[in-house]
This record gives sequence, C-alpha cells and structure tokens, in this order.
Amino acid sequence: MMLVSGIMALGAAHAQSPAPSAAPSVASPSVTLPSVAVPGFWDPNRRPERPDVTRLPTQIRFATTDDFPPFSFRDENGRPAGFNVDIARAICTELAITCTLEVTAFDQLVPALAEGKADAAIAGIAVTPATREVLDFSDRYFRSPARFVARRADGVSDVSPDAVASRKVAVVAGTAHEAYLRDFFAEAAVRGFPTPEAAREALQKGEVDLLFGDGVQLALWLNGTSSANCCAFVGGPFTESLYFGEGMGIAVKPGNEALRQSLNYALARLWEQGVYTDLYLRWFPISVY
Repeated sequence: MMLVSGIMALGAAHAQSPAPSAAPSVASPSVTLPSVAVPGFWDPNRRPERPDVTRLPTQIRFATTDDFPPFSFRDENGRPAGFNVDIARAICTELAITCTLEVTAFDQLVPALAEGKADAAIAGIAVTPATREVLDFSDRYFRSPARFVARRADGVSDVSPDAVASRKVAVVAGTAHEAYLRDFFAEAAVRGFPTPEAAREALQKGEVDLLFGDGVQLALWLNGTSSANCCAFVGGPFTESLYFGEGMGIAVKPGNEALRQSLNYALARLWEQGVYTDLYLRWFPISVY
C-alpha cells in the first residue's frame, strides 16, 4: 500500500449505548430540510444489536484516497478531509474503538484489504456485482443519483420522457448517463461531450437545453463560482441500479463478518442520532437529491 503522508489517528470517544426495459427509477429522500433533502438508507424498523467489539482488532485501520472531493481529499493543511473521513471518525466514536486512516492510491485499496494491510476501505468504492466478487460491504451509506440541470432563465420544470423528447440534452459521452438517456429518453436529441466541463459549458452557452449527469458533481458545480448561478436542478433524482450502481459501502475483506456487522451497527446509529444528517449537510450544501 502506498503511504502518502503517514497515518492519521481517528481517536475514539466514549460509546453511546431492475431490468433495462423498466420505467426510470426515482428515489424518495427520507428527510427534507428547508433547502436540502437528506437521503436515508436505513430501515427505521430495523434495530441492529450492539456488536461485541472484543471480536474486533484493537484498532480499525481505515484506508481512503485523497483525490475524490468532497468525499476524501487534502485540506489546506495537507490533512485528509471530507465526508468519508468524517464518517470513519464518527464510526470509531460510536464503537469506542481506536482507528487509523491511511491514504493510498485507489487501485491499491483491494490489495491492501486482501493482504491484511487495512481492515476497511472507505473510498467511494461502488457496490456492484463485480466488486461483490472480491469484497464484502457494509450497508450502503451514500448513493449519487443522476440529475437533470437546466438554465434558470429557461424555466424548464418537466423532465419526463415526453417533455425531454423535444429538447437537446448534453451528457458525457460513453458514460452510464448517456446509456440511460438513450434507453429511457430515446426521443431526446442527446449530445455527447468529451468531458463534464465541456457539457456544462454547452449548457451555459445555450447550445443545449438540458444537462444530465452525476448529481454530486453537478451539485458542486451549481454551488461554485464557475456556474455563475446560471442553472439549477430540475426534476427528481434517478437511481436505476443497473446503470448507476447500488451506491457506496465500506469495503472489508470477504468473510470479515464481525467488522462488517459492527460497521452496519455504527452507521445505523449515526443515522438514528442525527450525526449522519449533520455530516451530510456539512459536505452537500446543495441537495444531491
């Protein structure tokens, strides 16, 4: 595992007791605040038992990356920061166990788990049939939906297949987002662009009517200066697993059930106590959903 800047300690505090022919799938958020919808991935009727932490190692060694903002990156002081880092820290506090966080290259995460150099990877690893063949995962803790964006001045509000059929839609070529558009919005004038930046520029210039892409990256753009407040999300989020994956989970070595169940317990408690919501709002000030 490639060590980038040493190991960051995450101190523990005191514990507290479908098919392609199907219709487009749109998620419903569980919590709605004045301007930001916070998704919930935990069943309120399911209350996992507190795990026996004595079955865990004396510390949990988390691995992450530093090139995936706002999930994991370097802050102005060069320290790991981001949503994933805060989630890992909160898990360790909930379990009252000492943790470390090591920054490594994304392609080294699976070898690190396989070779016992890390216990858990919290690095935006998508939960897919392919990754399930080599890893076990915690419950899902995040999912980036696909979203439509339109220019504010145009007043677009309907992004149903019928309404979009008469519009030009920008998308990054060769992506799952393009495949989704061509399958479910076949009558739209889909225009593929080589990069997200090129697609966003086309929307700003009025060369297209809509932009379709990753909700997180679009939210960051909309909330930043480069968008010049030109545009806004329209319609609801699209979460078809066949195209956009099942979401993000914390990866562990196959068979490490004690750790996986402990992570699931901690994640459920973070949601129940409102900690997850606080962290989500910190890193996603414009609702991804």
